[in-house]
Parts: sequence; C-alpha cells; structure tokens
Amino acid sequence: MAIIGTRGYPSYYGGFETAVRKLAPFLADEGWDVTVYSRPGATRPDDPSRDPRVRVVETNGLETKSFSTLSYGYTAVRHAVSQRPDVALVMNVANGYWLPLLKAAGIPTLVNVDGIEWDRAKWGRLAKWVFHNGAKWTARHATRLVFDANEIGRRWHDEFGLDGEFIPYGGDFIDEELPLEPGLRHRQYALMVARFVPENTVAEFLEAAPRIAESADVVIVGSSGYGGDLDERAQALADRYERVRWLGHVSDDRRLHSLWQHAGVYFHGHSVGGTNPALVQAMALGAPVVARDTAYNREVLGTGEFVEPKAEDIAETIIKALADEAGLEIQGQANKRRARQRYSWDGVNSSYTAALSALISVSAEVPEKDFEDASELLHP
Repeated sequence: MAIIGTRGYPSYYGGFETAVRKLAPFLADEGWDVTVYSRPGATRPDDPSRDPRVRVVETNGLETKSFSTLSYGYTAVRHAVSQRPDVALVMNVANGYWLPLLKAAGIPTLVNVDGIEWDRAKWGRLAKWVFHNGAKWTARHATRLVFDANEIGRRWHDEFGLDGEFIPYGGDFIDEELPLEPGLRHRQYALMVARFVPENTVAEFLEAAPRIAESADVVIVGSSGYGGDLDERAQALADRYERVRWLGHVSDDRRLHSLWQHAGVYFHGHSVGGTNPALVQAMALGAPVVARDTAYNREVLGTGEFVEPKAEDIAETIIKALADEAGLEIQGQANKRRARQRYSWDGVNSSYTAALSALISVSAEVPEKDFEDASELLHP
C-alpha cells in the first residue's frame, strides 16, 4: 500500500505525520508492504525509531505555502500509478485533483479529508476555492472517506451527501513522571501549543499572556514557520516579561510531553480541523484544558472549561483554573481516562487497517485499458 499527502516518514511536522509514524510500522507488523511518499529534507532518516521495513520514496515539488501540497501530491501520485499498489491512503482533499489518476489505474483510495480547510482564516480566497474544489473532486473520485471527527462527517454528509469511516487521532500514554522543564513548577504554569495561524486563537492568547503572567508562568510553543507578526509578538512578550517563555517549534516529543504533563492549564485555541492531535495528546498526558468553545473541542473533551476567543475571557478562565489545585488534578485525570477510552493509537491503527483491507477485498479486477488510460492522463 502507499501513503500519499504527508511530508513523509518519519516526520514530526503535524498531525498527518504523527499518524503516519504510528500507522506505518503497525501495518508492517501486520504483514503489509508499506511505501510512504515523502518530501526531500522533511524527514529524519537517522531517527532511531524509524522502521526499516517502511519504504520511503521522495518526490519533488514546489516548497511554497500555497502549492506544496498540490505539487508534491501530483508527483507522488505519478510514481504510485507506475507502481500500482493494492490500495492508497491519501491525506488532504487538496490531493483530490489527482484521485482520477489513481482511479483510472485501478488503485482504490481511502482519503482522510482533514478539516474543513476552506473555513480556515489563514487561506486567501483562491486557496479556499482550491481546497473546496478539491473536496468536490474527492467526493466524486475517492473510494472511501475518513473523518477524524463526527462533526467533520456531519459537514461532509450535509454538503456532499457522503458518509465514511470515523477514525480520530491517538495519544501516547506515559505513566512515568517526565523531567520538569527547568525553571517551571508542576501545575503552576499556563501552556499554549499551536501553529501560529489566526484560527488557532494565537493573537488572543498572546494578548492575554501579560495578565496571566502576573500570577503564573506562561509557556508558548509554536510558530508560523514563515516568520511574521505573531512570531514577532511572541518574541516581544518573552523579551519584556520574565514569566513568559516562547520556545518556538518543539520537535522533541519527550520535551513536549513533559510540558503537557506538568502544565497547570493547557490552552487549546484551535477552532477548525476536527479532532486535533495536540488536544488528544494533552489529554493522554493528563493535562487540564481550557479550550476555545467549538463543536470539535466539545466532541473531543466531552466536558471541561470552554471560552470565547477573547483575551479577557481567556485570561480570567485560566487564572481561575490555576487557583484551584484540586480541580486541576480532577480534570487532568478525567481527560486521561477519556483519552484512553476513545483515542488510543492501537484503536486508530486497527481501524485504518480494517478500512484498507476492506477496500482491497471489494476492489474488482481492472481492465488493462484503464491502466493505459491512466498513463495517457500522466503523459498526454
């Protein structure tokens, strides 16, 4: 089988990459021959956790904010068509434009649609159109869909009339107590972990940070990846306020897990995207959570502290939560229990394996002419 649409294996960029790091070795254990399409320079070939059974194929593309997914997806699909895997797992509806090539070659596709990308504030009008149109192509040409949240499934059913598989993200459960970040105290700091984009409520949290820092430490993890206003604001806060730390992007899982495990409050400001991997991981590590009030966050957390995307509400709720030490422990344990029940990687990987196996078992024999048609599409 082939995995298309991520930065590769092993990579630590985002949710898709985390899922692939967990899924690819699991499939290899189950006897699958796994190929992960990757971008040059985006993976860690010397990662000690890398499974040598997973084949990595690098293809070329345009490394730009607007066209990277489309360009790398196209070159990966071109190569996959030449290899004719039994099934392809495709991430992101932006790759919906290339699904007809896989379909013509007789390769069934399981497509993780990700979030509702055309709702994201970080994208301009053209990018939103590209994603929405890609979703239409995905709806027309994918063999089967995966939704990482029931709310995402509802949106797709309402707009496109399609159902699919509900497969969320998982979390790593660590029972040992991890070393505390130097200078911090257990349950006495507020933490935000997010990519610096508008829909993650980053600007509002940065505005709230000075007030929170009057009584507790504030730790900010993340960046835009391209520089810009939010990065500059985070740096300015860290320079001005002794109790504010901006760590930038943290790719060391153990360090990030420690920050979540010991946090007094993890602020989760993501407003779109379904089941968010960072929220699931924070819950798995027992972090108390204050979250932006969205249907997605309520679905994942069940119960908890929810706020509007306003700096004053964020600051007030976090300060109040940090003052209730007993309440923090109760909420942290409740989050960990919910994560174990609903968001384990074993369950996630087993669901993907079952869905992929089902596509192979029901796929019909494809006439040679269809494969020739696919070649004509690639080389007109």
